[in-house]
Amino acid sequence: MQLAEQSKQCYNARMSRENKGVFTATKKDNSIYYRVSVTHRGKHISLGSFHSKEEASSCYAFARDLLDSSEYTCADYKNSFPLSFEKWIVLLNFRDNGLYFKTPIYLRPNYFQYYLSRERILIFDKDDLFYYASHKIMARGNHLFVSDYGMQVNIMNRYDIMSYGVPGRDYLFANGNENDFRYSNIIILNKYRGVREKQNGQTVHYEAYIHINGMVKIGAYTTAEEAAVAYNKAIDVLAKKNFKRRFTPNYIEAYSPKEYAEVYTNLSISERITHLMV
Repeated sequence: MQLAEQSKQCYNARMSRENKGVFTATKKDNSIYYRVSVTHRGKHISLGSFHSKEEASSCYAFARDLLDSSEYTCADYKNSFPLSFEKWIVLLNFRDNGLYFKTPIYLRPNYFQYYLSRERILIFDKDDLFYYASHKIMARGNHLFVSDYGMQVNIMNRYDIMSYGVPGRDYLFANGNENDFRYSNIIILNKYRGVREKQNGQTVHYEAYIHINGMVKIGAYTTAEEAAVAYNKAIDVLAKKNFKRRFTPNYIEAYSPKEYAEVYTNLSISERITHLMV
């Protein structure tokens, strides 16, 4: 008990010596920097590190003011603020909704917003809340990824859409908002690799393609599942020819193993594939 009391006294003494919420730290080269944290509703939140005590104190004071007042909203952020934009959203959500997330999420009544940046705000169903609360979204071109078990996973996989699915060809946003990822807003046109839906008047068919020094047509088929099997058959042929590139096959739930084998055997594919020299 005496040891615990002494530790508590040391902690209180340190807090009285330094600005509240600002702590001195030392780098490996013995240079000094300042860590900032704030406590709200019993939650200890790190705000970042700063080179000067003045910057650190300003950050703490600003965060404290943000949490204790209702003056600011998500749209009020300015680059001159001492807090990062991500921390701004995190603190506002904690203040308004009572839930702390490390990722820049703000809860709305029937959905939540994920602030990828000030300019790009993603919308998700609440069913996905705790997944994105623990998975930070990253952007690579037009594709959005999370790190999952050390791998970069495209968020479209959660909708059974291929990692590099193309909007307008493989899926659509029902309301036209490409940042609205609520399940009701995602219309899947094609969930298979190498398959494209083609319409000629009232008639719909499916074509299978594979990329070998340009797109090579494998064939045209009645259903998307048949076209997906044809794609698999084409990559098997290429593998037997020791083609250097390895393609990922389609997984087709619609067929039992026996049905898959029958379709696979009976489907014809382009002679360009079977006679290809590699």
